[in-house]
Amino acid sequence: MAQDPKFTAKETAQIGWYIGRMAKRGIAGENVYQGDLQKKVDRIIDGAREREAQQAADQAEAEKAARKARAKNHRK
Repeated sequence: MAQDPKFTAKETAQIGWYIGRMAKRGIAGENVYQGDLQKKVDRIIDGAREREAQQAADQAEAEKAARKARAKNHRK
């Protein structure tokens, strides 16, 4: 499985809330459906991965722009 991304405080709280609800349903019995909560947790994790990828892309673009600006200023 892929490594989990770093979560924001909100994402951590949401995941904790859903896991708590899953635990409560687990107490009710083994045959209780928990797929809806698992889908919500998976959606939060996928969103965090997308956010991290976007932040990495933005950072790379900013570094490229900074290098370009330094090169332009160096030529003058």
